[in-house]
Amino acid sequence: MKFGGTSIADGKKIRHVAQLLISYKEAGNQVVAITSALGGVTDGLLTNAAEASQKGKVSQVKEFMTDLAKKHYDAISDAIDNERIADEVIETIDIRIDELEKALIGICYLGELTPRSIDYISSYGERLAVPIISGSIRSLGTDSKPFTGGEAGISTTDDYGNARPLQKSYAQIRRTVGPLVENSIPVVTGFIAEDENGIITTLGRGGSDFTASLVGAAIQADEIWLWKEVHGIMTTDPKIVPEASTISQISYIEAMELSYFGAKVLHPRAIEPAIIHGIPVRVKNTFDTQFPGTLIVADQNCSEEVAKAVTLIRKVAAINICGAGMVGAIGTAAKIFTTLANAGVNIIMISQSSSEANMSLIIEQSHLKRAVKALEHAFNEGVVGEVAYDEDVCVVAVVGAGMDGSPGVAGKIFGALGKGKINVIMISQGSSQHNISFVVKEEDAEEAVKVLHREFGLGKKNGCN
Repeated sequence: MKFGGTSIADGKKIRHVAQLLISYKEAGNQVVAITSALGGVTDGLLTNAAEASQKGKVSQVKEFMTDLAKKHYDAISDAIDNERIADEVIETIDIRIDELEKALIGICYLGELTPRSIDYISSYGERLAVPIISGSIRSLGTDSKPFTGGEAGISTTDDYGNARPLQKSYAQIRRTVGPLVENSIPVVTGFIAEDENGIITTLGRGGSDFTASLVGAAIQADEIWLWKEVHGIMTTDPKIVPEASTISQISYIEAMELSYFGAKVLHPRAIEPAIIHGIPVRVKNTFDTQFPGTLIVADQNCSEEVAKAVTLIRKVAAINICGAGMVGAIGTAAKIFTTLANAGVNIIMISQSSSEANMSLIIEQSHLKRAVKALEHAFNEGVVGEVAYDEDVCVVAVVGAGMDGSPGVAGKIFGALGKGKINVIMISQGSSQHNISFVVKEEDAEEAVKVLHREFGLGKKNGCN
């Protein structure tokens, strides 16, 4: 069971989570808890680390550390009513607060923030939360032991900020955590791990879900539960469409498509280990425990619904590469992709005209400047005539396994958009046919989502919804 930052935002919520875990344990289940940092802590750590490297103000670091310590002391006070256990947890928190303060002051003097040091600093959110949650469980009479991801056995590559777990992690987790589940509730930090030299790494933002999936697969769990502040995976963002409903059951492939195309409920890689090991994943609401949520499984038995959800990616940019010299020029696409890869630019969508004279790409907006600069430098010999870009765009994706082999889906999508007077700039569909994604102007994006949600009847609670 994984709990996000909103689920453990303060001491009262931590105690609620501890009681929830114990209730499942007492009902005869074996439970492992994975936790994020307390709400807002990771963002605060990253912001202050950046400011420490730029401004070098030790006084500002000390002020932040005082506030951070108070937030966790208050949480201990509300979550743990056993004085002896509270004192033990405070001692652990004090040691880690002291380590963190020294690291941030060091960054002030160095004036440098490397990917490795960012991982080290950001790891403290989870490392401060886990002792409190474990202590709260113990104060309620159930045995518990806290672990960092590295202590639990998660070994990764040294790609700081986005490390990949090594295969040996599964056996290590099984040896470390597996024997404890019979009589206690182990609590493991999400998001963080260690490379083979014992240096702290992170699995990328949202990586706590990934940790839960890894640990669940390692101990051969019956299900992996992701406890969040929402009722499950929705048919679309309820802030855009208030009548959006929870999808009761969805396939792995659909969930992966949705997470890739901007659905914030799941980390894009989160269910990879679950897929490999065939473990169902359930998304539930911490504050409405009776609601069944969304179950993610290998096969989708309910097939009457062609589309399951409509999702939106913001903060993207379109790059249009064109030139007569591209026609028939062998290796042009390879050079484009290699150039962007070397510049550290991730490509979200690709579309190429059959004439080969034009290629359109969608990338993250934050990568735009370096992408354009790299492309212009790589093609200054004239094969490419122009590299144009547009930041005023969004990607909309319609996702559903039922789209595979269903005639007329694209016609239905673009017919509805046409009636809504929404212009489509670029279209992409993979051969799997599990999604159709397209690009529209930012000002049209929310209306496009509303139109398609209505067109496919996704707000109705029927079929799989």
